[in-house]
Order: sequence, then C-alpha cells, then structure tokens
Amino acid sequence: MKIHVPNITEEGLELSFLRDGKWLKELLPQGETGRFSMGQANVFCRVRKVMDSILVEGDIDTEIETECSLCLEKALIPVKNRFRYTLIPRRESVREEKELTAEDMEVEFYDEETIDLAPIILEQIVLQIPMRVLCRDNCRGLCSQCGTNLNTSSCSCGEKKFDERLGALKNLKLKFM
Repeated sequence: MKIHVPNITEEGLELSFLRDGKWLKELLPQGETGRFSMGQANVFCRVRKVMDSILVEGDIDTEIETECSLCLEKALIPVKNRFRYTLIPRRESVREEKELTAEDMEVEFYDEETIDLAPIILEQIVLQIPMRVLCRDNCRGLCSQCGTNLNTSSCSCGEKKFDERLGALKNLKLKFM
C-alpha cells in the first residue's frame, strides 16, 4: 500500500487493494487487536498531485467483528466508508499552538518520497467502531446478579425482594402543597 510520489502522474493513480484480516494484525502494535478483528477489506483509492500536495480519496468496504457491549456475544459491524486526505510535505513548522478546523483534521504530512496508505486506511477503519457496540438493537445484556445472558434465557434475580425493615414506609403517603 505504498506509493512512490514521483510515480503519481497529472491524471493521478487509481489503486485497488484486497486485504485479509491478517493485514490488520501486522499493522497494529502487539496485543492491540484483542478488541476486534477484521474480515476481508476491499479498498479503492484515487491519488492525485496538486502542486506539492497529494490528495487521497478512497472507499473502504469491510466487516469488523467485536463483542457486544451488553451481552459479550459476537457483534458484526459493516464498514462502508468514504474518506479524503490531503498529504503535504513536512517542513519546519511554527511552534505556536493553533486551533484545528474540520479541514485540518483531513491533513497529514509525509517525509519521504514514499507514502504509506496503510496507516490512513487503518485509521479510517478504527474510526468506524462505535463506542458502544450492540449485537442487535434490542439486546438485553447480562443479568447484573448472576451473569445470565438475558437474550437467550431468563433468571429469577430480577424479582424484587422486600426488606421487612422498611415495611412501615410501605404505606406512607406524602402530601405536597
């Protein structure tokens, strides 16, 4: 997934990649893939040169497998994402702080004459994982008392046990003005 910058013509390049889930494990640091795995990723990129900047536009189509936040069962997340990045050559930058705009978030820097698209594509895939993953919209999760998966079976932990010490308060009715 590396592009040699001098090879980018005025018309640009169109690249298509098909990667399996092993690619993700090779790219992430050791132990970082424990939270999710990825199926086959189909990536299409258009790369153009605009002066000394490189414009990368692409489409990603894959599926991420992770666990449901409520019941811990397998959850599949389809990923169909369109992205756009502008890569500019790294220069000595000014050391003052600057507030970033939405367009600034789509800008990356490159140092060499070779650009690696893999980290950009990985970032786009990881950004598609929601903070709270559900196996289905109506997931009931696990019982907080016994740990039973409430999607597949029920338990009697939910029955309220009455505390006899509070029996006197049962019939108390308060009047508000």
